[in-house]
Order: sequence, then structure tokens, then C-alpha cells
Amino acid sequence: MNQYVTPPVGKMPARLGEILLQNGTLNSHDLRAALTIQGQQEARLGDILIAHEFSTPAAVKDALRAQISGELFNITATPPDPEVLQGLDPKLCIRLQAMPWRRVGHTLMVAAADPTRYDEIAAAFPGRISLIHADLDEVNASIQAVFSRHLTRAAAVSCPNEYSCRSLDLVPRRTKTALAIGVVLGLAAALPEITFLALFCWALLSNFATGLLRTAALIAYLKPQKTTQNSHNVAQISEHRKRPRVSILLPLFREEKVIPALLQALDALTYPKEMLDVKILLEEKDDITRAALAKINLPHWAQLLTVPADTLQTKPRAMNYALPFCTGSIIGIYDAEDRPDPDQIDKIAAHFMAAPANVAAVQCNLDFYNTDANWLSRCFTIEYSAWFRIIMRGMQRLGLPLPLGGTSVFMRRNTLEKLGGWDAHNVTEDADLGMRLARFGYRCEMVDSTTWEEANKVPIGWVKQRSRWIKGFIITWLTQMRHPRALLNDLGLVGFIGLQIVLLGTATAFLLAPVFWAMWLGVFGYEWGFLGLMPAWFWQVAFIGLLAGEAIMMSIAAIAIHKKGKYSLLPFLLTMPLYWPLGTIAAYKALYEIFFAPFYWDKTTHGLD
Repeated sequence: MNQYVTPPVGKMPARLGEILLQNGTLNSHDLRAALTIQGQQEARLGDILIAHEFSTPAAVKDALRAQISGELFNITATPPDPEVLQGLDPKLCIRLQAMPWRRVGHTLMVAAADPTRYDEIAAAFPGRISLIHADLDEVNASIQAVFSRHLTRAAAVSCPNEYSCRSLDLVPRRTKTALAIGVVLGLAAALPEITFLALFCWALLSNFATGLLRTAALIAYLKPQKTTQNSHNVAQISEHRKRPRVSILLPLFREEKVIPALLQALDALTYPKEMLDVKILLEEKDDITRAALAKINLPHWAQLLTVPADTLQTKPRAMNYALPFCTGSIIGIYDAEDRPDPDQIDKIAAHFMAAPANVAAVQCNLDFYNTDANWLSRCFTIEYSAWFRIIMRGMQRLGLPLPLGGTSVFMRRNTLEKLGGWDAHNVTEDADLGMRLARFGYRCEMVDSTTWEEANKVPIGWVKQRSRWIKGFIITWLTQMRHPRALLNDLGLVGFIGLQIVLLGTATAFLLAPVFWAMWLGVFGYEWGFLGLMPAWFWQVAFIGLLAGEAIMMSIAAIAIHKKGKYSLLPFLLTMPLYWPLGTIAAYKALYEIFFAPFYWDKTTHGLD
């Protein structure tokens, strides 16, 4: 049985509220209101007092210090003894907000941010212990400094090897890949007409499958639902269950232009601030963003977390690094330029509280606040509206795996940790996670809330962003298809086919678009040799099929535009055939990078508006 020396807190520490009342920094009316709020949610009284401005951060901090009857110990002045840290799990220290420091005789001295938790801390460390009170930021900083190598490595490889793209070995296979491409090009040169026809048939099959999926998703979306959606009335649900604490990850890299607007958007969230845990993730070498943050007085609900430099620098690696430091049972992600609806977290929390346990993730709509910037931003908005407002909702109702968005997606923490977090090497970690969740029997659902982003209105920027997405889709497909039979068993036949269409079909549509362009030239009189290899009815059916596919997509987009009430976009539907060729440019850029820079993150530039 563990023994411990009674820490400076004494036998019966004074209550925080009593100390503040005695100091005159809190009145009894506000204290009763704070205690009522605490009964409705799992939040510390000090956080509630600060969030509702019943007291000041300085007064609460002084009261906490008085509560334990001791001064803060400066643990940054002297590093911990390496001997007391051997074999220690840093995640345990992070969870307890405590860290072994010295051994004096037979007593282990433990630096703790909250010494009132000494029963819990004593249960974690064997033998006789004594606690010393230290500042939370200093404790976390010390944990990061001491276990930097361990935490950095864990962030890169937390996703199990069999589900991670890091084991694909794409770069070492360059020679074999180059030989294979050379053989294919040689055959194409020797038999150009047959090769072209084969590519056309494959593209036609892919287009048919994609059109079928879109049609099924549209029908499922339009079909009346027998059961209503989960209630989003948090106050009503909270009568029976306490609101969950929500951690929000904000991965930043060279985002100095948009930080003030981002913090302003988060401050507008109506979810209780004492129940928010916002982690601003900053890369170690990002001096530009660090300088911008230094000029801002961060709110009490936001903390800066520096991600150590490594050979790999990706958004999912940063999020894996931050995950152990999160305190919420729900983990969400926002991008730097995001502006979520003020009641978004309320709806997210209500959805999770009303949903069954197998609903592990929810996705909000993504839309753009600079839709009318130019033609490209308008077309981008049409595409996003069709995807998030119609197709993904239809896919959800069909029970298909959803490729999640990289932002405004929220997950149950316990499920996320069970799956190993994000694949740090995948440049579309969102789509990959959606597929892994489905493989383990979890569901992803859409929530009726919107996050407003900045549309990429510059062609080169659009191509760079889209190439990263297509590259990630291809790599995710390669990763999941390493063992097709296991994937089929995990997803079932419908889910397996859905994954093929969404991941492989998307890449195929862009890569083989030039084949369709060639056919259109044939329709308008250009004589291609391959046209004679098949009877006339084949080409007529193909032509009608392509028109039908475009009509389905146009219909979905028109319904989405009607749903959001942005009727000024309707004329631009006719220009969408001019928009898609940019995706083909991006697809070939992605194909090149798969073999020469598979884990390279081509960052999107924000703040143009």
C-alpha cells in the first residue's frame, strides 16, 4: 500500500469560494450562481468564476495558492533528477499534471500543479511521496522538455503500422515504379489506339460508379426520414447529463495574418468557456506566428503548445503531439481561417450526448465567406455546397464510410486514442481517419452547423491545395487496400465499394479527364482512330452517360444552392466544366509527389481576404 507525506494542503483545506469571499474578491450571490453552474457541468470552480467574470484570474490564482498554504515552487530553476524519471510514462505525468522531481531519503518529491489531488497522485507512484506545488505551465513545460524525444516520436508513429501510410515505402520503390511506368508507356506507344480505348473504358466505368453514388446519395438525402435528428437543445439534455468538456486543436504554421480573427471567432462561441480547452499548436521553427502571438494576450481558455521540430512536419503530427495535453472528452479541429457558427459547439455536444456510443465523429458543413471574390471562389463554393450539404449527408444515410473534412470535425477522445490518433504521415489525415473509423465499426455523422472558411481564389493556390487532397486520397486508398480481403470484411460489400468510388474514383476522374476531352473532340468532328474500335451504339451510350453524370452533379449543386439560399450562384453552374480541368492539373502534380515527396505538406496560404 502506498504511503505519502501529507502535503502543504493540510488536513482540511479551505474551500476556494470561502477564501475569495473572505478576500472580498467574490460576493455570495455570484458564488451561488457559480456553484449552480458547476452542478450542470464537469468544470472546476475557478474556471467558472473566471469565465463568467465573477472573479479575476489573479484573484483565483492567489486563492488557490492560499488554499494549499504554500508558495509556488520554481521547478524551472533546477531540472528533475533523471533517476526518478526512468521508465516513466510521460502521458501519466500529463494526465496528473504532476512530475517526480527528487528523492530525499525514502521520500519521492513530486511537483504538482494541483496538490489537492495527492490521493490520485500517490496511487500512481509507488512508495512514500511528498508533493510540492508548482505552476501548471511550468509543469507542462518541464514534461515537454524532459520527454521531448519520446513525445515527438510517439506523435509520428501513434497510428498502428498496419493502418499507416508510412510503411508503404513509396520513395524506395522509385526504381520499380519508373520501370513499370516505362513498360506502360512503351505499350501505349506500340498500341496507342487500344491503350486509349482501355483508358477510356476505365474512365467511363469510374464515371458511371461516381454518378451512381451521387444519385443514391441524392435519393437518400431527399427521402423523408422516419426518425428525427438528434436534439440540439443542450439545456434540455443537461437536465440529465452534464455537458462534456471540449478540447479544440488549432494547428498553425505561418498564420500571423488570421490569428486575431480566429480568436475573435472562438470568443463568439456560446458554449461555456469554462468547458473549452483550446490548444494553439505552434511549430518550433515558426518564428513568424510566434511573434504575432506574443503581441496578443491570450484568453484564459486558450494555451499555446509548441510542437518540437522533427524531420516530419505535418498537421496530424502536431495534433498527435497535443492530444495527451487535451483535457476534453471531445476533441475538435479548426483551421486558422475558420469562423464557426457561434452555437456550433453547443450542437456538437448535444449531438454526442444524444447519439449512441458508436457515433465516434461528427462533421459540420464547410462553406466560404469570400464566395463572391471571383469566378474561382464561386465555383469552389458550388462544389463545397454539393459535397457537404447533399452528398455527404446522403452517404451518411446510406451507411457509407465518410472521408471527414480537415476542420470542424469533432471526435470522442476515447475512440480517437483507441485508434492511435491520426496518421502523421498522411496529408489527408481527415479522410484516412474516416475510413479507419468505419473499419472499426464506428459511424460518422453530419451536424447542421456551418464553419466559414476562406476559399482559395488564386488558381495556383487552388491547384496546390487540391493536389494535396488528391495525393492523400490516393495514398489512403493504397494504405487501406494493402489487404483487400480484410478491408472487405471490415467494411462489408457496400462500404468497400463506397471506399473505392470515393477515394480511387475521385483520383481517376481527374487523372483521366483528358481521355474524355479527346472523345468530345471526336463528337465535334475530329477523327480518332480508336473510335472505330467500337460500334457506334457504344459511343452513343457513353456520350449519354457522360451527359447524365453532368446532369446529376448539376442537379445536386442546384439543390445545395437552393438549400443555402445563394441563388446568385446558379448562373455559374454552367461554367463548372471550365472549373474541373484545374483538378486535372492538380492530380498530375499529386501523382508526381506520391513518388518523390509523398509526405510533403503543400501548405495553403490564408489571409488573402
